[in-house]
Amino acid sequence: MGANARPRAGRLNNGRQGKRHAARSGSVNWPGTLLNGRPKVRADLLFQLRTRTPHELWLVIVDASASTRRHRALSDAKGVLAQLFDDAYRQRARLALLTASGAAPKWQVQGLKASSGLRAWLDELGAGGGTPLLAALNEAEHWLTVRRKRFPAEQQRLLVLTDGRLKECSGLPALACPGLLIDIERGPIRLGRARQLATALDADYRHIDDLLSV
Repeated sequence: MGANARPRAGRLNNGRQGKRHAARSGSVNWPGTLLNGRPKVRADLLFQLRTRTPHELWLVIVDASASTRRHRALSDAKGVLAQLFDDAYRQRARLALLTASGAAPKWQVQGLKASSGLRAWLDELGAGGGTPLLAALNEAEHWLTVRRKRFPAEQQRLLVLTDGRLKECSGLPALACPGLLIDIERGPIRLGRARQLATALDADYRHIDDLLSV
């Protein structure tokens, strides 16, 4: 095309976030509109494109307390997490990762896209210390509430990996999003508290052995 050719908006149907469609309202896409010439009527306006599905956020809380050393509990949980990270990468989901061990919970990732760097962190993850899981759940509730105000259309999901060996289960927060608790308790004597915790959180329950046998 010559140097005097009139530029036009592209016609691609697929963006990085999946198939898109033109919006009929909202913010005006002025660059795209003006590339078609000065608008004379409303029909000439182009609006910002929107994805058909909102982003997903997966909030993962990992209990890495000393009790999860027993019977390969944390080791097998790391295998489940590796698969989860791969799934998040393929589905372009954002991850928030919070570990519960030692004296206080600690954020590892807060709302970022899954990356290969998570594998290096996972390889170094070890168990030790106490179980600040209740503190982690309360921290997660506060963080999700703040994020929900910034991204109201975002689909939030919760995943908790724990053996449920807590001294206290009262005062649990309402996280207000779909959740799954994976019970990693192993050994001949099981307290079964993880199932009770899942019920209190209104989350689905699965034992890790059921996942590994699939």
